[in-house]
Amino acid sequence: MSLIKSISGIRGTIGGAPGEGLSPLDIVKYTAAYATLIKSITTRKTRYIVVGRDARISGKMVNDIVVGTLTGMGFDVINIGLATTPTTEIAVVQEKACGGIILTASHNPKQWNALKLLNENGEFLNDAQGKEVLRIAEAEEYEFVPVDELGHEFINTTYTQKHIDNVMALDLVDVEAIAKADFTVAVDAVNSVGGVAIPKLLRSLGVKNVIELNCDPTGMFAHSPEPLPENLTQISDLMKSGKADVGFVVDPDVDRLAIVMENGEMFIEEYTLVSIADYVLSQTPGATVSNLSSSRALKDVTLRHGCSYSASAVGEVNVVTKMKETGAVIGGEGNGGVIYPASHYGRDALVGVALFLSLLAKSGKKVSELKKTYPAYAIAKNKIELTPSIDVDAILETVKVKFSNETITDIDGVKIDFADSWVHLRKSNTEPIIRIYSEASTMEKADELAQQIKDVITSLVE
Repeated sequence: MSLIKSISGIRGTIGGAPGEGLSPLDIVKYTAAYATLIKSITTRKTRYIVVGRDARISGKMVNDIVVGTLTGMGFDVINIGLATTPTTEIAVVQEKACGGIILTASHNPKQWNALKLLNENGEFLNDAQGKEVLRIAEAEEYEFVPVDELGHEFINTTYTQKHIDNVMALDLVDVEAIAKADFTVAVDAVNSVGGVAIPKLLRSLGVKNVIELNCDPTGMFAHSPEPLPENLTQISDLMKSGKADVGFVVDPDVDRLAIVMENGEMFIEEYTLVSIADYVLSQTPGATVSNLSSSRALKDVTLRHGCSYSASAVGEVNVVTKMKETGAVIGGEGNGGVIYPASHYGRDALVGVALFLSLLAKSGKKVSELKKTYPAYAIAKNKIELTPSIDVDAILETVKVKFSNETITDIDGVKIDFADSWVHLRKSNTEPIIRIYSEASTMEKADELAQQIKDVITSLVE
């Protein structure tokens, strides 16, 4: 069993003893701690908290406990039911709520669930606020209200449509061009909430031919839910048969978007943001931001438009902070996460789908032809499982020393920039692993670079 407490929320496996997984007692403890923090920082006049969830098997159980805890803390809960992560973020703002809790473990397997914690702006808590939640929880410094002050639950299942309406209203979403292009679009939503939201969005955009794969929101994930090439053989085979112009794949909470080309090959998750940024910059020039583990291609495309690029630490809240600092018009993460401030400051696959289809329709190109217009990089994503005996900090320091002649960035783990490649290693916020991302001109070179780093780590832990 695992329980991981970080900037990305409270994430754990279902089952086991309290403190060893995401047990009902842990859910109460951290929800109450979050409610205590929100009471102290909110500027809202309401006492609303929005709660939305993905389609995980454990979702209703976790939802019931969270709602009960929040009402026991004196908050009124707006329960929006099955909803994507960005939908919940938008609902917080529209309801003028004090905050929100998203019940999703994102790309983690079905035995996981999590509490993702939002502020009154529908954005993730910052590092200091997240640490305060953890402190309150461990100290049990929360207090439930007397009976006359109990909150109430209000059911509101309209937000998926409201989210779609918001996307449709964006200036750079060209509904007319999309409808005219008469695309056939395949969707793999891994049997979670994307199976409701994405097909509905596509039909609203004028896409008449939608092929739905794994779009029944049962929580029984049809394949490993992380949208990586090795997990996407079903939609890849469909695309190879020539049945669709483009394929979209989302993770269980729909904040990540992967694209499959008409020939069945992956557009590559990194290039979701790159292509959409290219389109946004062509219409509205401005700054861009991605995290340290994202492809250089975004920087290259940004400079091609005569604009400025900045890198942030990994984590959505860090990307958003840097975007606000630089006034970025588009940003996100290389895992297919697109953050478009004209909509809201959150990774949003619905926005990504609409902007990409607008780009594709206006370009008149096939997806594979579009891909060839972008700088060619290959990124390898590796990981090393952590054990209690592994001293991550010592490993990172050793790597810094070994490669001290290269450009080193250590705001988040260690990133080493070489002339024509880079490698970034950091401890994961969501899993007990060290992530090793490497990028070069070919996958072979990226893999070689990753192996070089792995060999260094192996020599230290053996």
